[in-house]
Amino acid sequence: MSGALVKYPDGCRVGRFVRREKRFFVHAELDGQPVLAHTNNTGSMLGLLRSGQPVLLSPAANPERKLKWTMEALGQPDRGGFFWVGVNTAMPNRLMDALFRAGHLPWTAGYTTLKHEARNGESRLDGLFTGPGLPELWVECKNVTLVEDGEAAFPDAVTSRGAKHLQTLMRLKAEGRRAAMLYIVQRPDGQCFRAADYIDPVYAQTLAEAAAAGVEIWPVVVDVRPDGIWYSRTLPVRL
Repeated sequence: MSGALVKYPDGCRVGRFVRREKRFFVHAELDGQPVLAHTNNTGSMLGLLRSGQPVLLSPAANPERKLKWTMEALGQPDRGGFFWVGVNTAMPNRLMDALFRAGHLPWTAGYTTLKHEARNGESRLDGLFTGPGLPELWVECKNVTLVEDGEAAFPDAVTSRGAKHLQTLMRLKAEGRRAAMLYIVQRPDGQCFRAADYIDPVYAQTLAEAAAAGVEIWPVVVDVRPDGIWYSRTLPVRL
């Protein structure tokens, strides 16, 4: 297997998850001592927040930051051991870039440039791919941490913003551009991808409409380890 797509910073530590407080604070233990860490994941992290499970913390790059640690991943039980689930929502955009550069997104073949946070009118999407003689390829990227009955699913909480992104992609497709959803599945146990209609039926219906309108759906599984993240595979889609 080739090298890591993204390496975690030096100084990462494995501790014990205790509990989440409000939206952005995580209580954990390192070497038996309590620490307060930051999480940028505003979703529910449904099924992941079990007290006592392993937690991967990265040190803050800014030594003056009040919270000295950031939660990167949570361990989930698996056959007497555990696997990691990446929960840092800043990671998917970095992974999109790394997957593109490493040639793991075959549907971007021929494209040479990726612009992040690209604007189209009043809309802003995560990525705009361009290449000679090719139509613009607009991409929105999402982090997937939920798996139910072997199905990786998004979202894990109601997201009107996510449905709005799908509407934007449908508009771009109707205007003659390419448009795609890239779902980064940061856990190994999903066998296919679907919309979580049992959590957000509006999003699920909008995703089905987007797919029917020609918006591409690409779920990619990555392998999360304590030192970094590797490419694994692409999942089939079931809508």
